[in-house]
Amino acid sequence: MVSIPRGFRDFPPPMMILRKRILSKIEEIFRRYGFDPMETPSLEYWETVKGKLGEEAENKLMFIFPDFFSKEWYTLRYELTFPLARYVAMHPETPLPFKRYHIGNVWRHEEPQKGRYREFLQCDADIVGSPYPEADAEVISVNIDAMKSFNFENFRVRLNDRRLLTGVFEEELGINNPFPIYRAIDKLDKIGVDGVRGELTRLGAHESLIDRIMELISMRGSFGEVSQTFRRIENDKVKAALDHLEEIFSIVSDDRLIFDLSLVRGLDYYTGPVFETSVSEPRIGSLAGGGRYDRLIGLYSGKDVPATGVSLGVERLIDAGLELGIFDLSERSYTDVFIVSIRRENWRYAWRISRILREGGFSTSLDLMRRSQAAQREYANKIGAKVIAFVGPSEEETETVTLYSKDLRKTVKISELIDSVREFLFGS
Repeated sequence: MVSIPRGFRDFPPPMMILRKRILSKIEEIFRRYGFDPMETPSLEYWETVKGKLGEEAENKLMFIFPDFFSKEWYTLRYELTFPLARYVAMHPETPLPFKRYHIGNVWRHEEPQKGRYREFLQCDADIVGSPYPEADAEVISVNIDAMKSFNFENFRVRLNDRRLLTGVFEEELGINNPFPIYRAIDKLDKIGVDGVRGELTRLGAHESLIDRIMELISMRGSFGEVSQTFRRIENDKVKAALDHLEEIFSIVSDDRLIFDLSLVRGLDYYTGPVFETSVSEPRIGSLAGGGRYDRLIGLYSGKDVPATGVSLGVERLIDAGLELGIFDLSERSYTDVFIVSIRRENWRYAWRISRILREGGFSTSLDLMRRSQAAQREYANKIGAKVIAFVGPSEEETETVTLYSKDLRKTVKISELIDSVREFLFGS
C-alpha cells in the first residue's frame, strides 16, 4: 500500500484553491506595504546555518543530510529568515531599507499533531536596515491587517522585548546567560506553568529564583500599567526596551496588541521586540510571529545590520479558519463553465465555444472522454462547475448555446455568450 511520510500532506484541488486564495490576499497586503518578492533555495549548506538557530532547532528539528556525490552536508530550509540574512551578507550593495517578502515551504522534524507539520508554508515580510521602532510597528501592522482581512475577530498580538527580560535577569536575578531560561519559558503554552517550573529546576534554578521568574512572566496587560514596574530599574537594556516598546505601542495603537512578559520566542537570534499572534479558540498555537534580529546578518558578513520581520503560518491560519467557519472548501474547481456535447458530431462546435469562453476570461472545460450527455452532466456536477453549457444539433444550427445553473436556464446567441455567462456567475 502506498503512503506518504508522517507530517507531510497532499492537497487536493478544493484545499489548493483555498490556499491560493489566502496566499493571494497575503501577497496583496505585503505589496500594499511596499514589500517586494524574493526566493531562496530550499537547500542550504549545513555549515552556513550551523550555530545560528539555537540548540533545539539544530539538534532536534532540522533535516540535515549528506550528498554522497559531493560529500557536502546540506539542510532543508528550516525557516525563511536565515536565508534572507545569508542573501544580504552576500549582496552588501542592496539598498537599505530592504523590504522583501518571501512565501515558501520550510521543513522541521516536528512530532506531527494538529497545526504542526513537517513540511509547511511560511509567508514572511522583513525590513532590513532600520533599527527604529517604526520598522517593528510596520511588520506588526502587516500582521494585524492580515488577521483582519481574513475576518478573525478573537485574535490578540502579544508583544515583549528580549532586552527587557535580559536586563531584569541581569540586574535583579543575577542571570547572565538567559538563553536556556528563554527556551524553557517558550514552552509555556505547550507544557503549562508546572512544566516550565520543572524545566527550570532541571536547569539548576533554586525554588526562590523559579518563583521570581514565574512572577515576572505572569505580567501582562496594557503597556502603560505593566511598564511602570520596570521604570525604576537602572539598566540600559531595560531602558532601551521600554523606550522602544513605548513607541511601537503609540504607533500601532490597537487594543489587540498587548504587553506580555511570558513571550520570548524560541530562536536564539532575536535581539529586541518579539511578538506572536494567536486566537482564543481553537487552541492551535501561534498563527503568526516575528521580531527583531539585529545581529543575525552580522554572523555572515562580520558587520551587524538591523532587521525585523513577521512570519504568517498559513497552515495554522487555514486550520483555525476552517474550524471557526471563516474558511470553507465549497469551491471544488476553478471551472466556470463545463461544455456538454449533446451528440458526438457537435464536438467541433463545442471546441469553438470553448475558445470563445476562454478568450473571454472564463475557466472552461469540455468532454475529453467521449462520454454520454448524462455522464458529462454528472462529471460537471462532481467537479463543481458553476455553469453548464449545452451544445447540440439545434444550438449548432442556430449559433446558440444553452446555459444552465442551479437557478437559471437560458439559450443565448454566440454574440451574447460572454455577457450571459458573466450574468450567470456574478448576477446582472
